Amino acid sequence: MTYRTVSPEPAAWDAFVEGHPRAHLLQLSAWGALKTAFGWQAERVALAREDGSLAAGVQILYRPLPLGLGRLAYVPYGPLVDWDDDAQVRALTAAVDRAARRRRAALLKIEPGFGLDGVDFTRWGFRLSPQTVQPPRTYQIDLSGGEDAILARMNQGTRRNIRKSERYEVAIREGTRADVDSFNALLHETGARAAFGVHAPRYYEVVYDRFIPRYGVLLLGSYAGQDLAGVMVFALAKQAWYLYGASSDRERHRMASYGVQWAGIRWAMARGAACYDMVGVPDEDTGTLEAQFAARDDGLWGVYRFKRGWGGQVVRSAGAWDRVYNRPIYALYRFAVARAG
Repeated sequence: MTYRTVSPEPAAWDAFVEGHPRAHLLQLSAWGALKTAFGWQAERVALAREDGSLAAGVQILYRPLPLGLGRLAYVPYGPLVDWDDDAQVRALTAAVDRAARRRRAALLKIEPGFGLDGVDFTRWGFRLSPQTVQPPRTYQIDLSGGEDAILARMNQGTRRNIRKSERYEVAIREGTRADVDSFNALLHETGARAAFGVHAPRYYEVVYDRFIPRYGVLLLGSYAGQDLAGVMVFALAKQAWYLYGASSDRERHRMASYGVQWAGIRWAMARGAACYDMVGVPDEDTGTLEAQFAARDDGLWGVYRFKRGWGGQVVRSAGAWDRVYNRPIYALYRFAVARAG
């Protein structure tokens, strides 16, 4: 098949993403707009059929490399292409190469996502990257069977804590734009307690403006007028993602974090999602995770202790793959990554 290379406008691009079998939140134009507000540039490259419909495409994010050494081109959860169609992959890769070189990219990093076991990315000139951006391993909950079935798949402690949040009168509400300040305060408290970084407050304001209510919801759990926990959950096609969450040190016995997480799952079910992705656990096999979760607090280990009880399974993505446009700069990049690690 012959394709034309096009640069679709946001509305046409988002319609394509929403209808694609590998639809992902991070390929929406809203994600490109969010990242553009914080130092990146976004570009959409697509293949159009003779009738003008889009067959494949990708949203690329660019940012400068240090010392003026060109740019990094980065693709989260893409390209959106039929990996079984060699001609389509090659046509899209050629179009991406042209776009990336026009912007002086030294390398292109793709993180194509889940469900791609057996795909040999090296056949199209990619090499396994020494560095990932998105956590390669995640925890996904099957939303089939209704609420009772989902609860039955959880461990006893998680079910008990959900019930506690109800018994201890944690009130759940959908937050408005005005509630983002409260969510930011909870994030700051969580980051200080758990010693991990959070984005600047404006970041979550832009997330709200770009994604909610079309693709997401801010849920807050409170008691006696005080917000104790909050989550931002998103849904697209049959998939939902829990991307951001926070909780207070106050009234922790009320288990508000369990109440808002359960509310997020129920919201995703109401949106028609079949899978709830809790986004990010340590990149270890299940045996290692289960053997070490009680003793470790570094990295994502603390969040794994919380996530493991929700009745899902650990799944690994295809990881990150690099396409090299400037070999000397790429060699410096690999050296820097190895030294930092």
